[in-house]
Amino acid sequence: MTTTLGISAFFHDSAACLVRDGRIVAAAQEERFSRIKHDAGFPESAIRYCLDAAKLSPGDLDHVVFYEKPIRKFDRLMESFLATAPRSLRPFTTAMPSWIKGKLNLRKTLRRRLDQVAGDGRRYVGKMHFVDHHLAHAASAAWTCPWPNAAVLVCDAVGEWATTSLGWSDGQQIQLTHQLRYPHSLGLLYSAFTYFCGFTVNSGEYKLMGLAAYGTPKYAQAIESELLNVASDGSFRLNQEFFGFVESLKMTNQRFADVFDQTPRRADEPITDFHRDLAASIQKVTEDILLRTANHLHRLHAADALCIAGGVALNGKANGRLLVETPFQHLHVPPAPGDAGGAVGAALLIDRAVLDDAAVEGQAVSQYSMQNACLGPVYDSQQSSQELRQIGANFRSLTDEALIDEVARRLADGQVVGWMDGPMEFGPRAVGRRSILADPRGDDVRDRMNQAIKFREPFRPFAPVVLAERVTKYFQVSGDFESPWMSFIVPVKAAAEIAPAIIHADGTARVQTLTRDQNPKLYHLIQQFDRMTGCPMLVNTSFNVKDEPIVASPVDAYRCFQKSGMDCCVIQNHLLDKRESC
Repeated sequence: MTTTLGISAFFHDSAACLVRDGRIVAAAQEERFSRIKHDAGFPESAIRYCLDAAKLSPGDLDHVVFYEKPIRKFDRLMESFLATAPRSLRPFTTAMPSWIKGKLNLRKTLRRRLDQVAGDGRRYVGKMHFVDHHLAHAASAAWTCPWPNAAVLVCDAVGEWATTSLGWSDGQQIQLTHQLRYPHSLGLLYSAFTYFCGFTVNSGEYKLMGLAAYGTPKYAQAIESELLNVASDGSFRLNQEFFGFVESLKMTNQRFADVFDQTPRRADEPITDFHRDLAASIQKVTEDILLRTANHLHRLHAADALCIAGGVALNGKANGRLLVETPFQHLHVPPAPGDAGGAVGAALLIDRAVLDDAAVEGQAVSQYSMQNACLGPVYDSQQSSQELRQIGANFRSLTDEALIDEVARRLADGQVVGWMDGPMEFGPRAVGRRSILADPRGDDVRDRMNQAIKFREPFRPFAPVVLAERVTKYFQVSGDFESPWMSFIVPVKAAAEIAPAIIHADGTARVQTLTRDQNPKLYHLIQQFDRMTGCPMLVNTSFNVKDEPIVASPVDAYRCFQKSGMDCCVIQNHLLDKRESC
């Protein structure tokens, strides 16, 4: 038996993943435990959870692997600093302390931090592995893909040097054959516009994507003609005269602002038509580049399936177009395509290498299953009731059948319900384990949820979770369409007008499909809601409020419920109601 721990840390969205003999046992992001959104620190709590889930200590591990190669990354940083000196003095002096303190000798840092996790004193004494960042991304997608023979596309801000990688996987190995290198980065380009529109880099990109639906791409031509040069194969070069990320602590500079005759928006300033149109413009440019890249990739490595990972793979609107406008018949996006998923990919790379050796002796090697991305902590009914009693919460405990009947009725009456049930999801999306649910039929549902429930920007859309067998009636997708992790934004059909709360300004929705096997309890709830209302879907958004991570524990869920405008909350089989003293 071989056990491998994968770690991503020290940049953003730190996470840990435990793999044992070809099976993903556990995975979680540190932010869920620390309650610091996009926590970049060492994922001590996530590692402890993974070990506890497998009843192990660090001393039981066979391999520990980090999701990138720090020396190669340091080489890129130094080369960039030297090439732009003395203008880059400020970012150089800002970055160097963290490298000198721990990142440069990451092997030692990781061992020291792992020792702190070893509650029984059994420290990890095995080998520490470091894998290529884009290869870790590629493995997280290609080796969790239902179709083993696939083309592979990795696109993010930057790994060590690579920003876009193209390649293939046959289910046994991964080869990345073509790369675009820093500073020419689609992820950094999108983040530059995220910054210019007043949102936070590495967390506000999804806000920019949501805002894009309200604008027109009137600046797309200016972006392509002045800021970058795009080739027919999707490769491009950024004109560094307009960007500041190489030589300063800002994404853009004055020349960038001069192109649009505007200054960067501050977070407290109003969003105008200019920002809406700029968001629509960079969204279109991003989609067009990805389409060219994917079509070129198909010419290089013809396959039925395309696997895509890296932070740019979280752009559901682009994914929706890739699904229908490329020769690929299938598109697989893992539930955590960003840096958190790098922990999964890193662990899979080492585990696969071990299994390949074992296969010589007859052990089969197969694709890894992400289950339903539900790889985090689970609290049973007894544990949940104990935690709730300790904090003085009042609740009623119901059978599954009674709970589903009552919650479906409450939803049909317009109540908004917090829903915590089963193991926590891995990745940035709540798919029915740590969710807030609502009736999608009301015209005012979206505004109420943004203002009183989530406390977030009014332009933010909400996703539907729909019974998988009914998805083609409401959305413009093929009969074999699957989107269990909300990876695709697709056009709605006229039939979806019964659910206006899930339709975005551009007539699209980020769809989650749900089968009985994926989540029986939620599936039965939607079935019961459908019987009452004739609508086989619910609004499904993550169980959190603005600037907080998704809840992990019953205590997290209770606190979030209390501070928000939710009407009631389900924690396993326990029902909490705002109208009662709790």
